[in-house]
Parts: sequence; structure tokens; C-alpha cells
Amino acid sequence: MPNCPSQQQERIKLCVVNGENIKSLRRCNQVIFPVVYNDKFYKDVLASNELARVVTYDGLVVGGVCCRIDNSNNQKRVYIMTLGCLPSYRRLGIGALLLEHVLNYAQENGLDSLYLHVQINNENALAFYKKFGFEIIDTKENYYKRIEPSAAHVLQKEMKKS
Repeated sequence: MPNCPSQQQERIKLCVVNGENIKSLRRCNQVIFPVVYNDKFYKDVLASNELARVVTYDGLVVGGVCCRIDNSNNQKRVYIMTLGCLPSYRRLGIGALLLEHVLNYAQENGLDSLYLHVQINNENALAFYKKFGFEIIDTKENYYKRIEPSAAHVLQKEMKKS
């Protein structure tokens, strides 16, 4: 996985999260999400290896994905904590690139499923995940603190065992 040196020609690149781009990821997340993530979140992201990536567009960090492994209910699942792209870079395949990385990781590592929370009024995110086979399996009232609506849908995608 490239660390994304700037001399490469591709406009859109999937890159490892590292000490050089973590601040850019944080700034992106502050623009994209109504939730503020603390220093511990970003420290954990740096340690998450394959489960965190940023996407650059012409060398500028424009989005990212941050996940963790959840071992509960006798299942090994990927929890997608954040997946997003700056508004002016949407509809370029960046979200799909990030999600496909996570789906490939889950498949290669024999994980059972992926899941995440989406604010109930985020129609664009719901449509995006449904396109990739995610289904709403639950709704959590009062999931978010200090943002409205406070409810979130839980979306999940089961992985096919090969």
C-alpha cells in the first residue's frame, strides 16, 4: 500500500494513514461529520493498520475511512467508525474506493460482517451503503449526543464465506 508520495501521477489515491496525513484526516472529519472525534480516536486510528485509509486527490487528503474489529456475540465484525469524503469531491468514486478496501479486508480475513451507524436523516449515506448490500437491522434512539436528529440506523452487511 503506497504512502502516496506526491510525485505519482494518479489523481485519486488510496493511502496508508500515518503521522504525516493524520492531521489532514482530522480536518476532513471535522468538515464531514457532525461529531467531534478526540485525540484517543486518532491515536487508535494510527495503530489500526489496514483498517484506516485516506484518499488523496492531487495529493490533498479529501476523505478517509476508520474502522475497528468488534468481537461480540461470537462474531468477528468490522465496525466502520467513519467513512467520508469532503463534499466538493463526492461522486468521484472516493467513497466506493474506501468501502471496497474495507470489504476486501473483511473478505480476506474471514470476518462475518461489517456494520456502522448512520444518522436517520442522512439519505445520501443510506442510499450509498444500500447500493453495496448493507441493510438496516436496527434503529437506536438517542444514539448521538448534542446533534439532531439523535437517532441512528444500524446498517450491516453479511460477508459471504468462500
